[in-house]
Amino acid sequence: MATLPASPSPPWHTNPNPNNNNPNSISIPNPNFHPDQSQTLDFDSLMSPQPQSPSATTTPPLPPSLLQLSFNQDHACFAAATDNGFRIYNCDPFRELFRREFGGGGIAHVEMLFRCNILALVGGGSHPQYPPNKVMIWDDHQGTCIGELSFRAAVRGVRLRRDRIIVVVEQKIFVYNFADLKLLHQIETIANPKGLCSVSHVSESLVLACPGLHKGQIRVEHFALKKTKFISAHDSRIASFALTLDGQLIATASVKGTLIRIYDTDSGTLLQEVRRGANAAEIYSLAFSSTAQWLAVSSDKGTVHVFSLKVNSSGVPENETSQGSSSSSDAAIVPSSSSRSFIKFKGVLPKYFNSEWSVARFHLHEGTQYTVAFGVQKNTVIILGMDGSFYRCQFDAANGGEMTQLEHHNILIPETAL
Repeated sequence: MATLPASPSPPWHTNPNPNNNNPNSISIPNPNFHPDQSQTLDFDSLMSPQPQSPSATTTPPLPPSLLQLSFNQDHACFAAATDNGFRIYNCDPFRELFRREFGGGGIAHVEMLFRCNILALVGGGSHPQYPPNKVMIWDDHQGTCIGELSFRAAVRGVRLRRDRIIVVVEQKIFVYNFADLKLLHQIETIANPKGLCSVSHVSESLVLACPGLHKGQIRVEHFALKKTKFISAHDSRIASFALTLDGQLIATASVKGTLIRIYDTDSGTLLQEVRRGANAAEIYSLAFSSTAQWLAVSSDKGTVHVFSLKVNSSGVPENETSQGSSSSSDAAIVPSSSSRSFIKFKGVLPKYFNSEWSVARFHLHEGTQYTVAFGVQKNTVIILGMDGSFYRCQFDAANGGEMTQLEHHNILIPETAL
């Protein structure tokens, strides 16, 4: 159920439409988005006045507990949901942009919309700021909620596009029009406690991926084409997946966590298979680079892997364009001196040896949940940890190997306190 708070004037910024003759209609801001998808907001103007520095005898307050970390759509910023509010950070250069604290009220989910003033909030923690079954639309210019969406079950996840709000509950996904909070679509899913859902961010098309109704199945909705594609991605339950910005490719991982598969979302064709490792692992996140040349993977093994993708912009494996009909899953990253002998035994060796391995990796603390994304600078990876850690690393695209750590911060502790 969508509701808007009572107000003598529309709580959303007005956007008069001369073709709309309905006097009761409410237009929700778009808020002056630029076509280059890089809306910029002056975050410094939103900063609350900072309190004076405590005296030397004052005990500094304990840092809040993290409940969620999430990147914005272009991975230039990220949001931290805490047990007393939320904070927004810039990735490169790293700095806290602003924070909102609610006097002990917790936020379980905070979803940014690029760099604009509109965010989606869901209450959580031991003392939720808002009911966990509601999505609150927050306008940080006004410093208040300007709309809400209510559900019968707890909200597991929220995704924002410039034209849509996608809300995930345990076994259903709701798609709303951003302009008027009108419900457009409902999608049934298998049990989805992690709130798995991914959407494209190219304005010309809307592609949504979510769990299907069967174990190991991915459902892909091509709304512009009015087409639904079901992909039997794995034999085991789905643990994580991610779309490219245009929604043409999807990377999937199962609860086994050993293999990651890349599919064409239009045809459902398996284009490539890469191997994270030999032992089972919980995959925390997957992320494509903006050009879909690289794929980053984080797991509970404490290692972030970067894989080289052999798929061109048309979704065709590169080795098919140069070597006819050979399958991308038959290729492997091996030393050039042994490549001929390896190909000779192709199809005979176990699949373990046929899988493609990562080009680069970075080792972290095992067991900590990390979220990954590619940075603005070339060949850089941003890593966010639920222990408050922020890493920016760089990998060698030609030689691979261990990544170089460029910087490290604890996002919950001011630099001066370290």
